[in-house]
Amino acid sequence: MASVSEDTVREALSSVNDPEIKRPITELGMVDTITVAEGTIAVRLLLTVAGCPLKDTLDRDIKAAVAEVAPQHAVTVEMGVMSDDQRKSMQEMLRGGRAEKEIPFAQPGSLTKVYAIASGKGGVGKSSVTVNLAVAMARRGLKVGIVDADIYGHSIPDMMGVGDRRPTQVEDMIMPVPAPVEDASVPEHERRYPDVKVMSIGMLKPKKDQVVAWRGPMLDRALVQMLSDVFWGDLDALLLDLPPGTGDMAISLGQHLANAEVVVVTTPQQAAAQVAERAGTMASMMHQRVVGVIENMSWLQTPAGERMEVFGSGGGAAVAETLSKRLGHDVRLLAQVPLEEGLRESGDSGRPIVAANPDAESAKALQQVADELSGRSRGLAGMQLGLSPAGRL
Repeated sequence: MASVSEDTVREALSSVNDPEIKRPITELGMVDTITVAEGTIAVRLLLTVAGCPLKDTLDRDIKAAVAEVAPQHAVTVEMGVMSDDQRKSMQEMLRGGRAEKEIPFAQPGSLTKVYAIASGKGGVGKSSVTVNLAVAMARRGLKVGIVDADIYGHSIPDMMGVGDRRPTQVEDMIMPVPAPVEDASVPEHERRYPDVKVMSIGMLKPKKDQVVAWRGPMLDRALVQMLSDVFWGDLDALLLDLPPGTGDMAISLGQHLANAEVVVVTTPQQAAAQVAERAGTMASMMHQRVVGVIENMSWLQTPAGERMEVFGSGGGAAVAETLSKRLGHDVRLLAQVPLEEGLRESGDSGRPIVAANPDAESAKALQQVADELSGRSRGLAGMQLGLSPAGRL
């Protein structure tokens, strides 16, 4: 039996990431001791909290990593818990010396693209669009986060299949809940799980059925908490599912994330389109750029192969045209998403349709939008900079 050193095992463990923090467990100081004996290897791991919901995943990944370098050894994993000092040390390392209440996505050097998914009224499928755009971006290998900013109507956790999960807290730092989504387009033996991180006020309530009855200042505090108190790590894209309308949360978003780009969701009917225009106008007033419009529930494909326009037609194009004129830059109609039973079923089951059935017409439309958005570079075109001309001296 070939000899195996502690250093060899530690090097192997550097390939194991904490499922929530997405950093190597060796870098986080979670590997306490490694004991190598004749035919056995014992790893003592320090969890951030005693009730870590993903400790089974860590156990499996550690054993698999050690087996790569010591296949003849029996591997055991003992789970301990970090001390207060160890948690504080990890928190300081993760923050990188930044101020605790700083919103990382609002900083000049942030490379994360922030998209706010907005609508003028409820019931247009804004949350369905949000989760599918997020998963569609993750399917292309991007690191994506979702903030469920619809405080009163938070539905993102259930739609991502993590409705019963609660975030782990390390001191005053909150870890977003990872939501791996099974990708049906990949053969089962090569199955990939695009990871999307999720944070919702629904995950922070003592009871799932508790009603949130907050007014302006509390809503603003909730948004700031989900942006600054949560350790998001290095994201390529962050999507915010906004509440419908032009109320407190839309104003708070403009104040805290002026760099966010806005996607307006509407349905084809004219009444919904007129209200959706206000959401786009509100975003521009807050110096945010409206990048496009998605028309949801555009048509229903009948068994005979005909398109039935259940909610009328032309609403999405009308919103895009009106906002283009009103805002002074091109606001495109990004997609028309058909009304499909599978899209509704995927939301209820917690498996977004772009991963559960990527060949569906609605999935194709949403994947195309995600690819277009994530492939764009950010610029100042169409943004109100909030500058006033200076007088001549």
